[in-house]
Amino acid sequence: MKPFALLFVSLFLFAIPAKGNDRQKVASKVEKVIVFLNGAQVTRSATVNITPGTSNLVFENISPDIDVQSIQVHAEGAFTILSVKQEINFLNGEVTQKRLDELRAEQKLIKDKIDLQNDLLAVYKEEETMLLKNQVVSGQNTSLDVLKLKQALDFQTERLTGLRKKQQGVIAEVVLLNAQVQKFDKQIADITKGSVKNTSDIIVTVSSKITTLSPFTVSYLVHNASWYPTYDIRAKNVNSPISIAYKANVSQQSGEEWKNIKLTLSTGNPSISGTKPQLNPYYLNFGMVYAGQSAIITQVTGRVTAHDDGSALPGVSIKVKGTSIGAVTDANGNYAIQVPQGSRALTFSYVGYESQEHNVTSSNMNVSLMPSVYNLKEVVVGGYGVSSALEGRVPGVMIRGMNSVSDKIQIRGLSTIPVEVAQTENQTNVEFNIDNPYSVPSDGKQYLVEIGQYDLNATFEYFVAPKLNTDVFLTAQLVDWNKYNFLSGEANLFFEGTYIGKSLLDTHASNDTLNLSLGTDKNIIVTRTLQKNTTQRQIIGSSKKETKNWQIEIKNRKSQSVNLLVEDQVPVAQNTSIEVEKQELSGGKLNEGDGKVQWTLKLNPLENKKLDLKYQVKYPKNQLVIVQ
Repeated sequence: MKPFALLFVSLFLFAIPAKGNDRQKVASKVEKVIVFLNGAQVTRSATVNITPGTSNLVFENISPDIDVQSIQVHAEGAFTILSVKQEINFLNGEVTQKRLDELRAEQKLIKDKIDLQNDLLAVYKEEETMLLKNQVVSGQNTSLDVLKLKQALDFQTERLTGLRKKQQGVIAEVVLLNAQVQKFDKQIADITKGSVKNTSDIIVTVSSKITTLSPFTVSYLVHNASWYPTYDIRAKNVNSPISIAYKANVSQQSGEEWKNIKLTLSTGNPSISGTKPQLNPYYLNFGMVYAGQSAIITQVTGRVTAHDDGSALPGVSIKVKGTSIGAVTDANGNYAIQVPQGSRALTFSYVGYESQEHNVTSSNMNVSLMPSVYNLKEVVVGGYGVSSALEGRVPGVMIRGMNSVSDKIQIRGLSTIPVEVAQTENQTNVEFNIDNPYSVPSDGKQYLVEIGQYDLNATFEYFVAPKLNTDVFLTAQLVDWNKYNFLSGEANLFFEGTYIGKSLLDTHASNDTLNLSLGTDKNIIVTRTLQKNTTQRQIIGSSKKETKNWQIEIKNRKSQSVNLLVEDQVPVAQNTSIEVEKQELSGGKLNEGDGKVQWTLKLNPLENKKLDLKYQVKYPKNQLVIVQ
């Protein structure tokens, strides 16, 4: 029986040397890419003619940014794979660099000519200034010679006219030379645009006794690729289902061009450790300090600029660390990103600049990115823009032209046919297999892929927590949502055909019911005031009593009935010396554990309603307790 090649080969730590220096170049093509939340697995294919003996098959033009341990080779035939290794190929970079050096040298010659012309222009201006300063041809004690005056004026006129013509000629020449410099700039940018100079080679050493033709498949993991979800959530009215458009923002900067590939989006994240955590003992001791609740941040806005010149950076990728939530800056470098409660950090990344991580400490965070010395040598940042058909609608997102598959994508309400997507649920992740071929350039920009359109039945309810915010929010509760494999992400909200802002679809904070916030409604007015006539402070014996009476007033200015959930709270004692007495809740439902009080109301059109929240706190008079 003839030996067959190993069907699945991981990277050998020590390559077995081949006999001689036989290196056979193999032209492979990217067939399939699985894009993870962070990273991507690239699969290439090629058909190779294997000759008898030991050969080194060189798969060229591979991304230099690959995880060496992730390389896998699959082949079939009567031969044996001896080893697999990776090498960085600097030759491609040297060829490109040589061409760039030639162009820059030619460009410098033109710039030198511009400098000479500017020097000549300065000389002409100095001569003109000198002539204008020496217009007096006779002093007070010298008789006027008309002939000499005429000769002097004629000379001055002729010389000034000649100087002006020469200056105009110099200026025209500088304009032409500057146009040539700009052409060189465009040529240099075109050569280096979005491409990494150095490439990588994967060398597969095989041994065969016969000549055979075999199909090869090579796969590996690249780091500079990712995707994150965004949503368009549309509600026609409170009596209709919710429509959710599930979209993926895909970007990569691996140095490879993914053209007409089979694209798969995976909810997996290879960058996260697969080691299970270990629970350590939880110790208590004296001296523990209670920290009050910090301010709740649900949205962060700001501007991203370049550190060297302060210019705005459009298209910067911003992500909430440890989540699938992301956004990009607009043409002016501004951004706004929804963040779930408890988020600790945002990451900022941009082509040609060092990535940064900043803790979420404020609702406004301006960031200045430092140019990357390595990236600036290796990469030229492509221009910022959007497809002309979508300009102004999706800032920072690039969509292919109408001749490609983008005419099958629904973007912000454009009526088109959705892309066909098949979902595969694996043991540890979910994959969205895009049936249409896709192209994702290596330029770091966001490319929009639609995953699906879903209509979900919803229960609508208004919500207000007047202690925190008197704005009334329309919410929707979705029960049957788990089967759609949603990830946490930003959502664009449309209600009654109008864009009303952004919200956050937070799947981590949901159990059986997914709660969506659909924005505020200004037609429901809520106020929360402290009733001073019933608020008092008393000292009785060794104790002090404080009584607080809050009144919540609600006005429904809508022409329809609404269901409203009102939430407030009474304090919860953490010391036996402190007693809290609930005196008036106006029929509210109290949770003794956390002190939350809820009122479920149905307000008729133009109806007003008042709720009283009254409680008394008793504590030792020699202690300080802040009662709100």
